[in-house]
Amino acid sequence: MDFTLTEAQQDLARLTAEVTGKLVTADRLRELDKNSDNARFDEPLWNSLAETGVLAAALPESVSGGGFGILEQTAVLRELGRSVAPVPYLWSIVLGAGALAEFGSQAQRALAAEAASGATILTVALSEERNWEPAKPVTTAAQEGAGWRITGLKITVPFARQASRILVPATVSGQAAVFLVDPADASVRITDQIVTDRTPEAEIEFSGTPAELVGTVEQGAQILDWLLHRAWLGLSAHQLGVVEKGLELVADYAREREQFNRKIGGFQAVAQRLADSYIDVQGIRLAVQQAAWCVSENLPAAAEIHTAKFWAAEAGHRVSHTVVHVHGGVGIDRDHIVNQFFTAAKHNEFALGGATDHLRALGAQLAESH
Repeated sequence: MDFTLTEAQQDLARLTAEVTGKLVTADRLRELDKNSDNARFDEPLWNSLAETGVLAAALPESVSGGGFGILEQTAVLRELGRSVAPVPYLWSIVLGAGALAEFGSQAQRALAAEAASGATILTVALSEERNWEPAKPVTTAAQEGAGWRITGLKITVPFARQASRILVPATVSGQAAVFLVDPADASVRITDQIVTDRTPEAEIEFSGTPAELVGTVEQGAQILDWLLHRAWLGLSAHQLGVVEKGLELVADYAREREQFNRKIGGFQAVAQRLADSYIDVQGIRLAVQQAAWCVSENLPAAAEIHTAKFWAAEAGHRVSHTVVHVHGGVGIDRDHIVNQFFTAAKHNEFALGGATDHLRALGAQLAESH
């Protein structure tokens, strides 16, 4: 494979960096953290990303997109990670609009086009309490007349209160299917949850909630697999941006901070930790790029995605802790910008899961391929 970034990747990354560079400042992040309504969502930034065409660029032309794909989406996510931008690009654009464009009806594709323009926000409810097999949802759906109703509980649903529709995987007669749900329905109970980096996430309980089927029941497992793989890859790409910028910040700090009349970057222990972090960041970058390239070429990519997921979580843990430790006391100051990158990296690490889960999934994928 060729690890060289495409021209579109580079252009979209530059455009995203320009927008976030102007709007995402340390002061702005602190302001969002202090919101009394716990909504850490930067609406002006989201609108700017829509106006500049970043949101629509990597969606299919069938939903008013620019026709680019997963390589360009990972480039955008990487830049959003570098600024820890509090916007739902992964959930609304990559997963929500992307899945409706790929599998949805004509009306659902119209909703995806609205998301591409920034006029509406979509999200996806992929996590359930104590369910270690996301491909087998505990939440259930039953047909009622011409429609469907969903019953169950989803947790850590990103930007649930900002979303106009939620894609919800559920089990129908023993097999997975994916549905579109209106969170404003009276049968939906939304409870805010507090997560590491204060991203707006919620627990959602569905009690016989009206739902609209996406695709067909027979396509359900394929659609859920599509969502899960792109969610893991997207989180890994975002984590890459987070730790890349975190490493840049700590390298600058090590060049400036003095102890015992020496720059701390000259101490062997500090230099070794920074060198190890550099190798870890490059490992994440290569794993993410390989996985994204396989997806873009329509090649089997499950093993590559799980590899990127493993690197993003495990190496991300090591790099984020190095960033804090080398900064010393200021690294744990919630008002310092470094803390934003630490908590974002920890959030991604927890969302991606631990080494045991990664290795089990990767082993299963390798066994299937042989």
